[in-house]
Parts: sequence; C-alpha cells; structure tokens
Amino acid sequence: MSSETTGASYAAAGVDIEAGDRAVELMKEWVKKTQRPEVLGGLGGFAGLFDASALKRYERPLLASATDGVGTKVDLARQLGVYDTIGHDLVAMVMDDIVVCGAEPLFMTDYICVGKVHPERVAAIVKGIAEGCVLAGCALVGGETAEHPGLLGPDDFDVAGAGTGVVEADRLLGADRIRKGDAVIAMAASGLHSNGYSLVRHVLFDRAKLKLDQHVEEFGRTLGEELLEPTKIYSLDCLALTRTTDVHAYSHVTGGGLAANLARVIPDTLHATVDRATWTPAPVFDLVGTTGQVDRLELEKTLNMGVGMIAIVPEDSTDVALATLADRGVEAWVAGEITDRAAHESGATMTGNYAN
Repeated sequence: MSSETTGASYAAAGVDIEAGDRAVELMKEWVKKTQRPEVLGGLGGFAGLFDASALKRYERPLLASATDGVGTKVDLARQLGVYDTIGHDLVAMVMDDIVVCGAEPLFMTDYICVGKVHPERVAAIVKGIAEGCVLAGCALVGGETAEHPGLLGPDDFDVAGAGTGVVEADRLLGADRIRKGDAVIAMAASGLHSNGYSLVRHVLFDRAKLKLDQHVEEFGRTLGEELLEPTKIYSLDCLALTRTTDVHAYSHVTGGGLAANLARVIPDTLHATVDRATWTPAPVFDLVGTTGQVDRLELEKTLNMGVGMIAIVPEDSTDVALATLADRGVEAWVAGEITDRAAHESGATMTGNYAN
C-alpha cells in the first residue's frame, strides 16, 4: 500500500493555518501600541482580559457597547491595494457611537474575514485598527481572523468590530438634558467617512465610469485617495469637550445623514434646526450629487455632507466649546439651535442653502 495520502485536508480546502499564524506574529507589535494599564495578558489568548477593578472609582458605572463595520468602502481599499487606513474607519464607527453618551472608550475587539490569508495584508489592516484605537484612547484586546475560501475571493475581505466604554450614571448624556435655546455645534467631517459608499460607487463608477487613479483637480489628489480618506475619530475630542463644557448631548452623523441622526437625541417636545448656510460641503459631495443628478434631500439622507459629529450645549457655553475644539484642531461652528417642536414637526430639520 502506498504511504502517500490522498485524503482531504484543511489546506487542500483552502485554509492556510500557517499563514494565519504568520499574520498574528506580524500584528502583535501594532496591538501592543494600544495597551492600557487595565489590559492583562497578550495577544493569542482565547479572550481579551480587562481589569474591571479600574471601574471602582465610579459611583455607578454604566457600560456602553457598540458594534459596526465599514461597509462597501472595503472594496475600494481592495481595489487600490491600500489596507492600513480602513481600520481607522472601523474604530471611528464603533467608538464614536460609544462616546455619544459621554462614555470613555475602554477596549475593542475586531473581526477580519478574508478569502485567503495574506499575512502582510492582514497585519496592515490590524495596524490601521491599532492606530485608530490609539486615537480613540482605547485598547485593542483581541480579535479574530477568519479564512473563508469558496465564499470570498482570494483578495476579498471584510472587517467588523465591537467596543466597550464606561460612563458615570449621573453624567450620562442624552435627550433628557437638552433644553430650549441650546446651541447645535457641528464638527467637520474628514470626508465621506464610511457611509453611503453603495451610492457613491454606483454614481461614480457604474454610471460615470470614473477611475480610482484619475486626478481630480478639486481634490488635489486622485479620486481613490479622496474616497479612502479615513473617518475622523472624535472620541477624545468629545471627552475633552465634556470636561470643559456642560455638554447636553452628542450625535454621531452616520448612515441616514445629519438630520436623521440628530433627531435620535432630541426629546419629543423639542426641535433642532440646522442652517445649511453655516458651512460649505467639501467638493466630493458636489461631485456625487452633480455626477449622479442626486436630489439634495437624497444626498442628505445618505451622506454626512461635511458634518461628522454634533454637540448640543447651552447657548452661553458656545465660545468655550468652540475654543476647546479649536485647541484640539477640530474645525467646528454653531450650525443651529434647539426650539420648541410644533405639531407634525420632526425632531430635526435642515434649512436654507449651503454657503458657496
């Protein structure tokens, strides 16, 4: 009988365990950069460990959690062969949701699904996630890399993540703190962020046949570079603002657009009005709208239109709030106000026309 085996194997099925181990080794240095004093153990365990005794300083600690992905933006990263920015997007989508309630980001885990493990590629993705965690002030305590041959192509991948934060119960932000006369402060987005890319890709590539490597004068760079601009991470900026100002609420502007996300934190008796004339959206928003002949309201329901985070503060705190954000390099402005809600009025509306 022949000593050669012809039986099935994991490797023959398309899963390369050795490549996965190599990816883990490559990513360790990046994960280490995110560590906080409360993190126990290193990468490679079955679970990430976080010393909860650190929460003893809270009178009544509330844990906040969120999970998200990056959507179809990952396909542009794949096409361009750029893998070290998409992790910033992932951290922003998760941790900027958590900070909305006033919570301090503590730790995060990630999930990377690939058609084939390319160790350097996976490590680059984790590098971006780790850098994002540093910007958010949280630790990357673990994650999972899954190889799915047959379901994904060799170069296909997707990312997702989950995070946890903590806030003192009596400092929880939200609708119950908002008062008539409060100011609506807008914080500038870094670009499209990570929402609406199905529309963007349809308009720019399926319909207009534009190319990722073509230079766009209005951007001062290629179309691909503009579309891959990482989502801004506001977590530490928002926490700084809560230390200097009596912030009443935040709203993270993601899928659904500015008005819909702002309405989520407005109480039933009040209304937020945002004046478009207070800012000029970046050229990329005009490119999508003009190229696809997309109605303005449809654009506003899909894209952030240049505003990534909203803070609602007392009107007499606006100067301090704007100064705090300016000191941290965050472009911000008073974009609207809180008023009584009229019958049949929604929680938030946008008025006027964008500034030229």
